[in-house]
Amino acid sequence: MGRVAELAGVSVRTLHHYDDIGLVRPSARTSAGYRAYSAGDVERLREVLAYRRLGFGLREITELVDDPATDAVAHLRRLRGLLLDQRDSAGAMVRAIDRELEARAVGIRTAPEEQLKVFGAQLYDAIGSAYPATRRTEPRIAAKVWEALGDARTVLNVGAGTGSYEPPDREVTAVEPSAVMRAQRPAGAARCVAAAAESLPFEDGAFDAAMAFSTVHHWQDPIAGLREMRRVARRVVVFTYDASTTGWLERFWLTRDYLPEFAGLLVDWPSPADMTRAIGGSAEPVLIPWDCADGFFEAHWRRPEAYLDEEVRRAVSVWTRVGPEAEQRAVDRLRDDLSSGRWAERNRDLVALDTAELGLRLLVA
Repeated sequence: MGRVAELAGVSVRTLHHYDDIGLVRPSARTSAGYRAYSAGDVERLREVLAYRRLGFGLREITELVDDPATDAVAHLRRLRGLLLDQRDSAGAMVRAIDRELEARAVGIRTAPEEQLKVFGAQLYDAIGSAYPATRRTEPRIAAKVWEALGDARTVLNVGAGTGSYEPPDREVTAVEPSAVMRAQRPAGAARCVAAAAESLPFEDGAFDAAMAFSTVHHWQDPIAGLREMRRVARRVVVFTYDASTTGWLERFWLTRDYLPEFAGLLVDWPSPADMTRAIGGSAEPVLIPWDCADGFFEAHWRRPEAYLDEEVRRAVSVWTRVGPEAEQRAVDRLRDDLSSGRWAERNRDLVALDTAELGLRLLVA
């Protein structure tokens, strides 16, 4: 026990407590009578300590590690997703602090409310509030998704996030690996299971349909996740984007003129053909209305000033993934072009369009 405590960076007293409450019990004894940890015990302890350091309570950790449907690989995938969420949140904190430092360097003191958001107890709430504030169900796109579900009565929503696009008239089960996102699901939302797309804890054919909305790009292995959806449901509906050609990148002014780094995020991204083969279906384009209610990356194609809004950007993972330097450069250039009229001159044809085709696809099988 002493050696394990030393390696794990915890006290022997902590390990005794885990033993007393049945969370992690050494399953062997040495010839001298000392408690000893087997390889399985160490694996369980690793999971417990990882969840603990991510902020989970002991009761919730017990439920997670005792889940018979979750194996070691599923735990690792879940932990990886949680750590990525934590990294993204930490990045947002750093950017907020940098803005505060820049302001103070030129003698500007921010309002008390903003100081609390950056340095005080409201920081987590300030970061977490971005998604529900700007990401919501767009009814015209939702209608296409729900129509594609056909007559399915039981629906699995994979990578469900806060619950947008979950059909209100079906029996929905949600899957979401991120504790941050699960915590933001509204009261009365569908039951949500902590799991990753690549290892769904359900029997073959357990659901009439499985859906995934704007989430596949977050998966560690998109093809494996899609095959899992196909395994657990007789019908699969996926809203994603086509990264197989550069044409749509050129059509979207934001990636073409301001954020070329976005193309680098698509390296090794599977094509729609690969994804449709994984589920045995077909793909159709989804047009984006100019006044789209959901604030996903391409949604503001006719409302460029929206991308200057920090809250809008924080609810889209692209900005975190390209990094703060690329983000700041893109925002500065866009602000300048809007002020000078260059953006309007380059994109004057957009004003007459009600919808745009920017590579979004609905995969149906």
